[in-house]
Amino acid sequence: MSAHKIVSLLPAATEIVCALGLEASLVGRSHECDYPQSITHLPICSEANFPDGLSSADIDVKVKEILADALSVYTVNREVIKELSPDVVITQAQCEVCAVSLTEVEQALENYLDKQAQIISLQPNSLDDIFNDIKTVAKALNVKEAGERLLEDLQERVDIIRHKLKFMENKPTVACVEWLEPMMISGNWIPELVSIAGGTPILAQPGKHSPYVSWDNIRESDPEVILLMPCGFSIERTMREINILLEQPGFSELKAVKNNRIYIADGNQYFNRPGPRIVDSVEILAEILHPKQFAFGYEGDGWIKFATLKNILKSISTS
Repeated sequence: MSAHKIVSLLPAATEIVCALGLEASLVGRSHECDYPQSITHLPICSEANFPDGLSSADIDVKVKEILADALSVYTVNREVIKELSPDVVITQAQCEVCAVSLTEVEQALENYLDKQAQIISLQPNSLDDIFNDIKTVAKALNVKEAGERLLEDLQERVDIIRHKLKFMENKPTVACVEWLEPMMISGNWIPELVSIAGGTPILAQPGKHSPYVSWDNIRESDPEVILLMPCGFSIERTMREINILLEQPGFSELKAVKNNRIYIADGNQYFNRPGPRIVDSVEILAEILHPKQFAFGYEGDGWIKFATLKNILKSISTS
């Protein structure tokens, strides 16, 4: 089947389609699809069912309320999609909080479009799953060779890091914080990325959903590195809630704090998007964990160090 018109309801899928050289075939996107910048003019086909600007705690409460009522966290705009008349719609079945789900898309489009659209649903839990999803999309869109070239390039970048760290014995323990209130540690593919980048992931299992943890769990495990990367949050957005962490009992006693190894990464653009830039995320981790071995150039944009943050906060409070 030749793909003429594609609607992507998932930021990672939009990035996959573009990386495969099919940006011109995209006719619609989700409200969260914002990369590459060149797709942001496309019609938006979904919206969140809660307002912008809520705190982490309020977002958590609102999402739980919506799900408890068996309502959807997102709404698919059927009218827009019908007008766009896509041949292919890409969505996901991995997380009902992250993006529009397969069920929502099927319900929204059932007997609604004037023609039968192919629905591709992605459900990654590991790095291999992400690579397989790229392969699946490439095959479905008839660009198998472009998919193979892209995967070869991504795999090569991962292998460079693995090779360089082959005999590295210092693998610091790392807590990747996916949500601040209530606190969650990043699961799914993130523990695997930490291991590839020369760290020892703690408090979450590879391939399993991100668990809620108590502050006591973090204190007891006393990680050598803490990386804040809340899902859907930019560095600036995370900074607005940094006090949640700073005010925890015993925060200043942690190894990561004493050794100045607290970092904030852009959890929206990296880490939580299971597309081609997941390899950028491995490079960010390698750069953070082993700065003498790696300098990929993400610092300042993809991540910042807590010392930098303290200076920023200090300048804000004195201005």
